[in-house]
Amino acid sequence: MSSSANTPATSATPADANARHAHERYARYPSLVDRVVLITGGATGIGASFVEHFAAQGARVGLLDIDTSAGTALADSLGDSRHKPVFVSCDLTDIASLRAAIADLKAALGPVEVLVNNAANDRRHTLAEVTPESFDAGVAVNLRHQLFAAQAVAEDMKAARAGSIINLGSISWMLKQSEMPVYTMSKAAVQGLTRGLAKDLGRFGIRVNSLVPGWVMTEKQRRLWLDDEGREAIKRGQCIDAELLPADLARMALFLAADDSRMITSQDIVVDGGWA
Repeated sequence: MSSSANTPATSATPADANARHAHERYARYPSLVDRVVLITGGATGIGASFVEHFAAQGARVGLLDIDTSAGTALADSLGDSRHKPVFVSCDLTDIASLRAAIADLKAALGPVEVLVNNAANDRRHTLAEVTPESFDAGVAVNLRHQLFAAQAVAEDMKAARAGSIINLGSISWMLKQSEMPVYTMSKAAVQGLTRGLAKDLGRFGIRVNSLVPGWVMTEKQRRLWLDDEGREAIKRGQCIDAELLPADLARMALFLAADDSRMITSQDIVVDGGWA
């Protein structure tokens, strides 16, 4: 199982590594200090950037991922934060495991106030290749866990009469991207999930939004898919001719998690350089 919403599991790029050490250049959110934040697929790629940025804000961060070595290393590397992140190994496609892992994090950190539903896998596949088994597996890694993770933290947020759920979508289906039908179907469904939960949970003061990335430049994206044709597609598609980095998504997630966005809910927040 991958650990980022628009990309498979990756390590950070040098450019993003520079960005993550420049937190002082960007906004600080006092409301995030000591806030309990749960990030799925947080060990590598976009998810790791979420972990780093929330930790830098002084939040109590819990991360779930199937990649035990990367998750442990990331948590250890942030040991000097106000609160060292807590990592729990978990296969998010196994709902019993997901529920148990969230219970473990709540026991360690306290009631969850922010959920970032990040984990996904954008593995390429053709229509002809899809089987009932691969269909179920694709939905499980790209959509199903988002609902069950929200279910597992909703009572905490209801009790607090506050909370923020951030579901990671993708512009891929908006662009009619080919050769990944189960992925694009799942990511389109994320926005339906967001709107339904926003209505159901809004009366408790809980906000639910979709954070929708464009093509985020992680190491694996560069290694597997970014070639000269891809660079030209970015240049043609994006309004801003610059690489979209995990940190760009993380900084928007901070805003959506903070009290600054208290009246923003049921929205699709697109961070893609103007492509979609």
